Amino acid sequence: MRVINNTDKVYQDLLKNIITNGKRKGDRTGTGTISIPHACVEFDMSEGFPLLTTKKMFTKGITHELLWFLNGDTNIKYLVDNGVNIWTPDAFREYKKKDLISYGHLRQDPVIDVQPYEEPTMEHFVNMIKTNEKFAKVNGELGPVYGKQWVNWDAWHTKATGSINQIQEVIDKLKNNPDDRRMIVSAWNITEIDQMALPPCHWAFELYTEELTNDERLKIWQDRTKGLHIMLMWIAPKTQSDALDEANIPKRRLSLKWHQRSVDTFLGLPFNIASYALLLHMFAQQTNMVPGTLVGDLTNVHIYKNHVDQCEEQLRRTYMPLPKLVLQKANNMFSYKYNDIKIENYSSHSTIKGVISV
Repeated sequence: MRVINNTDKVYQDLLKNIITNGKRKGDRTGTGTISIPHACVEFDMSEGFPLLTTKKMFTKGITHELLWFLNGDTNIKYLVDNGVNIWTPDAFREYKKKDLISYGHLRQDPVIDVQPYEEPTMEHFVNMIKTNEKFAKVNGELGPVYGKQWVNWDAWHTKATGSINQIQEVIDKLKNNPDDRRMIVSAWNITEIDQMALPPCHWAFELYTEELTNDERLKIWQDRTKGLHIMLMWIAPKTQSDALDEANIPKRRLSLKWHQRSVDTFLGLPFNIASYALLLHMFAQQTNMVPGTLVGDLTNVHIYKNHVDQCEEQLRRTYMPLPKLVLQKANNMFSYKYNDIKIENYSSHSTIKGVISV
């Protein structure tokens, strides 16, 4: 019997579309891609946490990266110290550029006897990030990437002083004006793009809420009380609503839509789906709402040429049931810790490796 798992189905349908209809294109990395201009993916949080099961996902990396964003951090040391190297190739690329420039300047000095240039290794770079605070502070820095823009957007050009915490502004709107149509967080700060090791791929997201019906709220009560809700069925609707309010049953459903300008469909997109799903659950928990729909608005959706075989292998795999997210509530959006976030009942096929193109 085939498992109903719309997350893997939506993802596999997208892979098939790209392989079948995509155009061959060059790219910044020199690897080459098969690409389609756009796509839209949608996931219902009530079906389970949208973590792919047709290959084993790096859940530790997904969690730590999102916490890193929410902390406003832009240095890879936190990630490297926690065994997450998804941003290390970008930092290493920038480091090699600086290293080569420094060597070139030394060669121009007739007084200094310079040894032949030896290109630094990734292993040495990672070890230095881990063990040398001064080195990490300088060479682990990626510039004003996601975390900086999400929680510390420079406000010199506005009437505000200091910086803008876009995440907190959204939380305030969700609590005080949940029908606001301006609940948007942007990472695309045009004045700072040239300072970033990599301009944001998923460059913005927005939130949308809708009121739950009384029946939907009763269903939540039922799930929480294991049947004790039955007495409410005999109470007038108005009194029911008061009882539900007293029990702190959510009144609204929260959905999130993210926008992405460039999509590495094999390596990056599964990560993005799970990361924004986790973010949606955090927003919902902090504002006492129910996680609703997650939507990805995707542009330049591609498979790198050296990932085609891996994608075809993944397409041959069958789905497994989706796991469940268990989230321990933190005091606010910025105080979640790694141990507050658990993925339960996650079964998957084995890892499928692919080289990151930088």
